[in-house]
Amino acid sequence: MVRPRRFSGRFDSRCGVAAVLPWLIVLAAALGADSVNGADDRSAFVRVSPRDARYFELSNGEAYLPIGLNMIGPPGKDLDGMEAWFQKLSAQGGNFVRIWLSNPFFDVEHARSGEFDAERAKRIDGLLVLARKYGIRLKLCTEHFRHLGEGTQKWAAKPQHLVANGGPAKDTADFFTGQAGRSQYKRKLAWYAKRYGSDPMIFGWELWNEMDAVRVNVWQPWSAEMLPELHRLFPKNLAMQSLGSYDHEHKRRSYRALCELPGNDVLQVHRYLDLGAVWKVCHGPVAVLAADAVRELRAFGIRKPILLAESGAVEPSHSGPFKLYAKDHEGMLLHDVLFAPFFAGAAGPGHIWHWDVYVDRNDLWWHFGRFSAAVRGLDPPAEAFEPFELAHPRLFVLGLKGRRTTLLWCRDRENTWQTELAEGKAPDLVRQARVDVAPAGVALAGRAARVYDPWSDRWSPATVDKTEIALPEFRRSVVVRIE
Repeated sequence: MVRPRRFSGRFDSRCGVAAVLPWLIVLAAALGADSVNGADDRSAFVRVSPRDARYFELSNGEAYLPIGLNMIGPPGKDLDGMEAWFQKLSAQGGNFVRIWLSNPFFDVEHARSGEFDAERAKRIDGLLVLARKYGIRLKLCTEHFRHLGEGTQKWAAKPQHLVANGGPAKDTADFFTGQAGRSQYKRKLAWYAKRYGSDPMIFGWELWNEMDAVRVNVWQPWSAEMLPELHRLFPKNLAMQSLGSYDHEHKRRSYRALCELPGNDVLQVHRYLDLGAVWKVCHGPVAVLAADAVRELRAFGIRKPILLAESGAVEPSHSGPFKLYAKDHEGMLLHDVLFAPFFAGAAGPGHIWHWDVYVDRNDLWWHFGRFSAAVRGLDPPAEAFEPFELAHPRLFVLGLKGRRTTLLWCRDRENTWQTELAEGKAPDLVRQARVDVAPAGVALAGRAARVYDPWSDRWSPATVDKTEIALPEFRRSVVVRIE
């Protein structure tokens, strides 16, 4: 394949958006002709499936699992580094990335409140070109600031919104509760809508990053006002909101309120391995904490898609990236973030943070390919999967029982971040393990069963004996597919 010339990001602003974006779409189609995902339908929108509201599909009726991660901004002063990440993800079957439009690289409102930089927006235009080229749909988070200067976190401040700096608000509370501040945010959404409309490469629009971390408790009434605005301005894109890490009892009430908000199309949860968290579940195996986060939201009884939208591992109380990332050369943490949520009933794999200092630095992109291989050909809305868990003396077994297909994820309980990364103990070989599926009401007679080893990328036939499946020898985990 001949490499195309790099997109420069330079357009004549006098042409106007209507002239620029069609050119971008044509260019992206040409650039993407030889890409890994070139055959997919990039004119189709992601929607909540009318066949099963717990899953996504494209507007052409094709099932869609958002396989990807958080990738908030590029590593340099242009999009070259981000394109390299997109290329690596797409080559492994990835089709989803979360972006912060408020990241300094993309922030169109970086100078003065209410002034939107059309030149800076060309970087977002370029991002959408890359999205089309590599078949990656984008979740666009519009803001992340937590205060207007009263707090200590400089990265979370946006002082240009203060009246003293020409903005609409006298302080943080006034920005969210005052009419001027709310109107200003709506104008920003309208500016995005005029430039980008309902673009099919946009998975959806996210109001805020972890809005309950804002210095004033305004997230619930503010979100209730702004979610309908997203739907009005972007009628073909999903709309959603996010809260901070689900790691203590007080958050349960907040997360229930989030899930019950009208217009919140996707039930998102953030949870990390964090030894500073109040809940002990956040200290233990990532497979357990990730699956538990999904189960917590499922327990609210709201039939909408659930996503573990941020996860990974941090130093105590989110004081930095997990120091043991450097030892996780095999990516066992990433594997658990990907697999556990989906097999616990989420609408896709989990989406990890630390895309740069962990995933890329350890060259772990191949894990997205292994998840893609495990679910290839599945149509979750058609299957109407019901999640279940099986008791086992050695394994953590999560399953999805569908109309035609049943899936099991079998994870060795004796292999955890404590044993492998903290203690340096290599994962043991699991031998002669058998899983009885009768308690889940799964019949095996006349059905074929296969086992996928995501660590070796190898499928093998499974031995079936009445209600039991005999697993081949493996380390860490395997997937069983019964059809």
